[in-house]
Amino acid sequence: MTALLAIDLGTESARVAVYARDGALLGEGDDGYPTKFPRPGWAEQDPRDWWRAVVTATRAAMSAAGEPEIAGVGVATTASTVSVVDAEGRPLRPALLWMDGRAGAESDRTAATRHPVLKYAGGSDAVEWLVPKAMWLARNEPATYHAAARITEAVDHLVWRLTGEWAGSLMNAVCKWNYDPRGAGFPDDLYAELGVPDLRDKLPDRVVPVGDPIGALTAHARSELGVRGPAVVASGGIDAHLSLLAVGGPEPGRVSAVSGTSTAFVTEVADPVFPPTIWGPYPDALTPGSWLIEGGQVSSGSVLTWAGEQLLGRARADLPELIAAAAAQPPAAHGLLVLDYFMGNRTPLRDPRLRGAVLGLTLGTTPEQVYRAAVEGVAYGTRQVLESFVDGGVPVEEVFVSGGIRHNPLWLQTTADALGRPLRLVHGDNLTLRACSVAAATAAGQVTGLAEAAAAFAPQVRTIEPDPAGAAALDRGYADYRQATAETRGIAHRLSDPERSAP
Repeated sequence: MTALLAIDLGTESARVAVYARDGALLGEGDDGYPTKFPRPGWAEQDPRDWWRAVVTATRAAMSAAGEPEIAGVGVATTASTVSVVDAEGRPLRPALLWMDGRAGAESDRTAATRHPVLKYAGGSDAVEWLVPKAMWLARNEPATYHAAARITEAVDHLVWRLTGEWAGSLMNAVCKWNYDPRGAGFPDDLYAELGVPDLRDKLPDRVVPVGDPIGALTAHARSELGVRGPAVVASGGIDAHLSLLAVGGPEPGRVSAVSGTSTAFVTEVADPVFPPTIWGPYPDALTPGSWLIEGGQVSSGSVLTWAGEQLLGRARADLPELIAAAAAQPPAAHGLLVLDYFMGNRTPLRDPRLRGAVLGLTLGTTPEQVYRAAVEGVAYGTRQVLESFVDGGVPVEEVFVSGGIRHNPLWLQTTADALGRPLRLVHGDNLTLRACSVAAATAAGQVTGLAEAAAAFAPQVRTIEPDPAGAAALDRGYADYRQATAETRGIAHRLSDPERSAP
């Protein structure tokens, strides 16, 4: 029996699964790695930790699955998590995690630049993307930038470890590097205007559409991972963006919301729209002939982790008790308001200098009220994103949710209430891993294309209906959220000034 290997390099850990040809889950494994925050708004990881975790998680998943032969391998990672390596692939500095916001000035510079390809990015590159991060390196660490043989996404780094080839995903190239698949390809003139004229030489050698084969595992990778069989590695991509492949495939009005440390919202449209409140529209990034739309919250589940574990000091094992106590509180009746911009705003405000806030504290405020308010603040952020979709001409007919939110019943129900619409909760395993198996099956030749594999691997779902009373209360709270965002914006910008936070 041959099987499919799926690898998801997330924010906190590597998660690996083995699937049968019919989509049945055979085995899983995971292993974590640390993140360092050297300054406010900065976040870094060591790429060597990624591979160590992938090896550990893969061996666990293979053992649980009974050591089958592997026909295809699919990969996904966060983006843009940027590694900087020498010609041998050795890190020259820690990788800049996707949530790292140090390149704010560089992002602003792209917004002031006039280039036709930027219309596919809402008019500018976000602070999280590879190009502004490369610009920051060139300006602030020029010796490291010039010594770097490769400045690439984490998914490119992982593909290189697996196959020995520097092959980039078309999805990442279009969504994060300003690559134009319907025009000139790499925008060398834009890179030059932005001060990184040699960036193209540091990116992967070729760009490969999602699901197309890149190459087989190297002998060294096979030995480390404990994998045998053809093991053809598919071009993968961005974890949340690939999730459309695991909800039955892209359909008009179908939005996939992957809610974990952050929340990413992805959908496809047949005809492009160009509001400045979205990321995209990205041509051919996932499906040829379609346009991928992206929105997101930089911090969502991470805000709840901060509230429960850091602010309130609860151990992770004790969080269910806190969640239950918070759920017993009436919605939006505690006199508190939390702004979820702990690492800035991704969309629709596209403002990396926004900061989180807790308003309304009194000496009588209780821990469960604080936690409840944090959940509501995150749900308000979700509503803000989806409202911006609709206002910008992007249809939202059904919302599929997956990720860590499924383990937090208060977060799940509050999101449905804040949106005032039902949610399709994906049952069971990691959606990104299932999407990776779709890409792996396609690259291995087990199906005729991504659409066939996506239909075959569609997961089970259950519906979370909004509570009318909760929806009404949160509707009032959402109005306060929008007003507080506007009125504290100037203060947040001053507080996020890098000169204030420099050591």
